[in-house]
Amino acid sequence: MTAPAGPVCILAGAGTGKTRAVTSRIAHRALTGDISARHVLAVTFTARAAAEMRARLAALGVAGVQARTFHAAALRQVRYFAPRLLAGRAMPELLDSKVRLVTLAAAKVGLRADRAAARDLAGEIEWAKSSLVEPAEYVLTAAKALRDTPHEPAKVADVFAAYERLKRANGVIDFEDMLRAAVWGIEEHPDVAEQVRGQYRHFVVDEYQDVNPLQQRLLEAWLGGRDDLTVVGDASQTIYSFTGATSSYLVDFPRQHRGATVVRLVRDYRSTPQIVGLANAVISQARGAEARLRLELVGQRPPGPEPELRIFTDEPAEANAVAARCRALVDAGTPAREIAVLFRTNAQSEAYEKALTEAGVPYVVQGAERFFERAEVRQAMVALRAATRAIPGETPLPAAVVEALTAVGWAPDAAPAGGAARERWEALAALVQLAEEYAATPEVLPIGPAAAVERPVTLSDFNDELARRAAAQHVPTVDGVTLASLHSAKGLEWDAVFLVGLSEGTLPTTYAKTAEQVEEERRLLYVGITRAREWLWLSYASARAPGGRARRPSRFLPQLDRSGGTERAGAGAGRRPERRRTQIVSCRICGATLLAGPDRKLGRCPTCPSDMDGALHERLREWRRRVADRQRVPAYVVFTDATLVALAERRPTRPEELIAIAGIGPRKLGLYGESVLALVAGAAVDDVCPEKTFEISSEIRLPSPPGEE
Repeated sequence: MTAPAGPVCILAGAGTGKTRAVTSRIAHRALTGDISARHVLAVTFTARAAAEMRARLAALGVAGVQARTFHAAALRQVRYFAPRLLAGRAMPELLDSKVRLVTLAAAKVGLRADRAAARDLAGEIEWAKSSLVEPAEYVLTAAKALRDTPHEPAKVADVFAAYERLKRANGVIDFEDMLRAAVWGIEEHPDVAEQVRGQYRHFVVDEYQDVNPLQQRLLEAWLGGRDDLTVVGDASQTIYSFTGATSSYLVDFPRQHRGATVVRLVRDYRSTPQIVGLANAVISQARGAEARLRLELVGQRPPGPEPELRIFTDEPAEANAVAARCRALVDAGTPAREIAVLFRTNAQSEAYEKALTEAGVPYVVQGAERFFERAEVRQAMVALRAATRAIPGETPLPAAVVEALTAVGWAPDAAPAGGAARERWEALAALVQLAEEYAATPEVLPIGPAAAVERPVTLSDFNDELARRAAAQHVPTVDGVTLASLHSAKGLEWDAVFLVGLSEGTLPTTYAKTAEQVEEERRLLYVGITRAREWLWLSYASARAPGGRARRPSRFLPQLDRSGGTERAGAGAGRRPERRRTQIVSCRICGATLLAGPDRKLGRCPTCPSDMDGALHERLREWRRRVADRQRVPAYVVFTDATLVALAERRPTRPEELIAIAGIGPRKLGLYGESVLALVAGAAVDDVCPEKTFEISSEIRLPSPPGEE
């Protein structure tokens, strides 16, 4: 990266080597003497990313660059200047978590908050402070931002104010306070500003689409009006808006920094062209400000297998199929650590934990506790055991479980607002779902040599089943399939990725109310797709449980031919599951995913060069004319023009290649297959046997209205 000093904006798509680009720019400037490495401050969002940046720079022969997270850089500066800023007073203790103080603050304003509710309130306070919003401004600002608040906004504002008072009384600060202290130290103390700006003269910001207003304020304080700033980001990976992050600084960078150098990295070195094509197809439909910086990625790896779309009758069937495929991948030599199952919410993990356990596949949960290790699930299991003494034994199991869970504050009507509270509700709802499935399989007890009776499962039986599952899933694992939410997966990659639960109401979630929120859900799917290097599976279940209400596939999935693509759980003893699957069609020339019907038929993008055999196309047109005349039907009833072009371009030599062309089904294969294959092989139209072409012409029916075959 040889751009001169000054503002540089690197728009780096997924898998395009942004860390390499950034470290190469720093190394080039340092090794050519343009800058001193010790005057560079590179900030990012995770300690892992900062460590990787330092390692890359060391490998390039550059030492002395400060690569830190925003919080680590701010903490270092605040600690260094504390004696000067605090007039000799000790620096306040830094809170690791807000939850305890938020719980106390809620109690002081008359609001009872359990741990889940306190986490949601803490998250809302973090959003406000990161957005530079004070307690008195919260109600109006939250309304303008269309926040889905965990409680009535005025009550949240009261908790926010009480939390701030408690912090001061206890002599502690939180992470946002630390960033504010760094800003205050520079903005209000000229001597501090001079020393900081003398030390740091060249700045690099990674993941710039995730910067929040408070972090941007600190960055501007560091810069002090200078413009030697390099930012790198991808607006299509903006998925943390709910925390206060905004891509507006990335989107507006060229306007805010006149004459900025803008570099676009579009060569994807991570994923196969087939996966890249699908990612492009999904994000090409994006709207809004972020879409202005959308990148069309170009895959650089050799071709790989097409992404697969699978449709299942219910969620257990989906989870079992995923586990079976994971087992097959591991058995074929794919390391378990190179496989990931990604979902929208952590509550979805339980079904996959269970299925992988039963398939003997080790797994690890990324960014969340295992299902049976979650506090709310452990509390619920205690309540379920206690309920065996209070609930009559004849109570149907699902009803008994619902009654027991009311003791821990769960209600079956609707999920509450607030991310943590909602996840808690969904985790307990998953227990109810398990109870319904378990109740559908009564135990059969023998009562004699030739008779048997079904015994309904009881709450005690269900508790034993939960204990069995919990014990099985507590087996320590070191190398396992990763289970993670889409948010937790950002920045990671695997050889094989399963994207599951891709139905309306889950992705996008029903809580995405505004156009901006829906677009963020689309970007979540894009992030998930771009985690895969070689193999990608996308799936959804037509219903949550067997016989449940039908669901539609996610609106973000490409317009695929989904007819007959459902995989059914075994419908009876000895019957094999129906394993018809729907394939995503990619351009045979550039690998892009094809959406439009004519493009799918041709097997290429309309902008890719045609390789049509002109002579074959003329023979096919003449043959079609003769067939249509003999049958007294319009020519398109035999084959459409698009089909003739597809035949002349793709030149099938076998029946399976012929039927793979969209619009040629088994019936037309039987009617015309032999003749078409003969024409492709070089036969003249006059040599094609007319009897075989026309002998069942009475079966032809004119479609109404005219359309594709």
